[in-house]
Amino acid sequence: MNRIEQTFQLLKEHDTKAIVPYIMAGDGGLDCLTERLEMLEKFGAAAIEVGVPFSDPVADGPTIQAAGIRALNNGTTLKEIVAELTKARRTIKIPLIIMTYLNPVYAYGISSFVEDIQKAGVDGCIIPDMPVEEEEMIAPLLEAAGTELIRLVTLTTPLDRVKQIAAKGRGFLYTVTVKGITGTRNEFDKELLSFLQAVKEVSPIPVLAGFGISNHEQMQTITKYCDGVVIGSKIVDLLAENNFAELADLMSIFKLKSNLI
Repeated sequence: MNRIEQTFQLLKEHDTKAIVPYIMAGDGGLDCLTERLEMLEKFGAAAIEVGVPFSDPVADGPTIQAAGIRALNNGTTLKEIVAELTKARRTIKIPLIIMTYLNPVYAYGISSFVEDIQKAGVDGCIIPDMPVEEEEMIAPLLEAAGTELIRLVTLTTPLDRVKQIAAKGRGFLYTVTVKGITGTRNEFDKELLSFLQAVKEVSPIPVLAGFGISNHEQMQTITKYCDGVVIGSKIVDLLAENNFAELADLMSIFKLKSNLI
């Protein structure tokens, strides 16, 4: 049982939900990454998703695209991010999940990437532009390394396929809440809640909802039908603004004390 499974077991025991903030590595400089991870853990993150900047981020909206550009302009590379996460793991207790597109992994070398993130203490990996049908290039290596491949489903994914995808993992199932790219939203598709409920009923692993979620009301509504939320664009904005008070308030709704882990 890795840190992701342990965390969700604790969440269930304490009858609370997961809040997983997304951070763009290198936005603001890599030298502040560990400090920001520590802050998010202190604020109650159940896990943290660490984004890798990429020049063609097909799933990202304007906020995260802009953060990625800032990170690339700072000269941020995947190798440097992995090295920084190795240092961060000395103090961070909660799960760390790396989110990267496939191209940087190819450039790194798939075997080397898996080996290095395992050494860095990374618990999960999200590759949004890699279809399930093509995951054999990396999934067995990740499994052997004890690193969870976090798979995604969307509102347009048939329920039979959801069931097949959910059966493959042991971490959590990332359910995309919108038909489009990331970015804060005031309203969600009317079918979202029924879809989340259906996904939850067929998934043997925890279900997290992500994309567009940005406030307590949305989190409270959505988590009635799943196990937690991923917050991306709103977190990125607040970090860019150094608005740590609002960030702490945003994350206060679900707080897993780090000393439970």
